[in-house]
Amino acid sequence: MPPKQKSKSWAELKQAGNECFKTGQYGEATNLYSQAIKALEKNSKRNPEDLAILYSNRAASYLKDGNCGECVKDCNMSLELSQFNVKSLLRRAAASEALERYRQAYVDYKTALQIDCNIAAAHDGTNRMTKALTETDGPSWREKLPPIPTVPLSVKEKLAQKSAGSVTQQSPTPQQNGTTQTKKSAPSDKEIKKAQALKEEGNGLVKKGEHKKAIEKYSQSLKHNPTEVTTYTNRALCYLSVKQYRDAIRDCDEALVIDSNNVKALYRRAQAHKELKDVRACVDDLNSLLKVEAKNSAALKLLQEVQKKK
Repeated sequence: MPPKQKSKSWAELKQAGNECFKTGQYGEATNLYSQAIKALEKNSKRNPEDLAILYSNRAASYLKDGNCGECVKDCNMSLELSQFNVKSLLRRAAASEALERYRQAYVDYKTALQIDCNIAAAHDGTNRMTKALTETDGPSWREKLPPIPTVPLSVKEKLAQKSAGSVTQQSPTPQQNGTTQTKKSAPSDKEIKKAQALKEEGNGLVKKGEHKKAIEKYSQSLKHNPTEVTTYTNRALCYLSVKQYRDAIRDCDEALVIDSNNVKALYRRAQAHKELKDVRACVDDLNSLLKVEAKNSAALKLLQEVQKKK
């Protein structure tokens, strides 16, 4: 009789799954991750985070194979075991988007941005979902959203310090045809200086009333430094001036991801919502602003004006 082969450990099965995933063998990767999950679930010393990673990895394989329903189920399992797992949030968002569950996708993209505001895929996804939800639900689409969970600071710090040991290739969203997602890298000192110079040129154009030219300068500036909150709020002001209200909202959204209490972003977004007749969203933004600056006269005046028209 041939000697009985030793069964592979869950870690070995996971590694084999990762190798198959990298070479595009998504069906085989799914099979190996399933075996790894069974092996780990039998282990009395199992770590919930290890199991969460396996479910997230299998979700990535399902997503690549177009099995979005199973991807969502596995992401749900992963997030039950390890709340605020960024990769699981992004994969569930991508699958929900493919299934046209735009509200859930929006919530997951926004939650991921709370954890790390530099995730390009989450920024792009949020913008796409904002557009899709505006088209499907109208200007009051925010009222129909499920609650967006607040990510505690302790979680952000913990997740920033360690990188999850899951599949290294980030799952693409349906629109990206298999391209790998990357984070926006931190700008260099040279890029920051270039961005600042372009922003100042934009500020000069605003003073002259040349808002469209200023938008171009601010856009160029953000290519060099996408982390500068005032460039977003300045461009939002220009978009308001040329009546591009949805673009103004998107810029304020970006600013608020970086600084959730930014007064200018909240006020300018409220102005844009007012112009789009989204009174509820306008009032929500003004109330959020007044929690930061209770005596902000411009916000109090606009709030009074909007409430009179209700």
